[in-house]
Amino acid sequence: MKILPPILIVEDDQNDVLLIRRTLGTSGIPNPRHFVESGEVAIDYLLGANAYSDRKRYPLPALILLDLKLPGIDGFKVLQWIRGNRVFRDLRVVVLTSSNAIRDVNKAYRLGANSFLVKPLEFENASALFATIGTQLWKSNTQAQADTIEKAARTNDDANWSLSRKDEGSPE
Repeated sequence: MKILPPILIVEDDQNDVLLIRRTLGTSGIPNPRHFVESGEVAIDYLLGANAYSDRKRYPLPALILLDLKLPGIDGFKVLQWIRGNRVFRDLRVVVLTSSNAIRDVNKAYRLGANSFLVKPLEFENASALFATIGTQLWKSNTQAQADTIEKAARTNDDANWSLSRKDEGSPE
């Protein structure tokens, strides 16, 4: 049985982590997921440093979902570091952030983001997320995974993937 490479999610907001976990959990995406909360920890993961030195337990990801607004080293600096490092420069990076400022979109693409998605507050646009993840996994030579995700995006209704922050007890 082939072990699939993980998706590394770099996100510090625990409400967004919960939404991403639930959304990906219902998506049919078979890849394992690893979550980290800061740019520094994301770099440690990629380097196999500190807590992430066991590559069997923490293999290199096929895809990174990267928030821009992180404590310490922000997402822009992580993206710049990835693209500046010859070992990691071909990693697929999808910026998944709450910022829809055109300057952030332009900067992310200029620094080498493969895709840029604005996090809907309730992930009502989950189909776009799955389609993007499927495309990026396919581009990282995992066609079977992309087909699975594309099928999930076509056959599931956005309402099935939506989770309101209000339902999680967050203030309106």
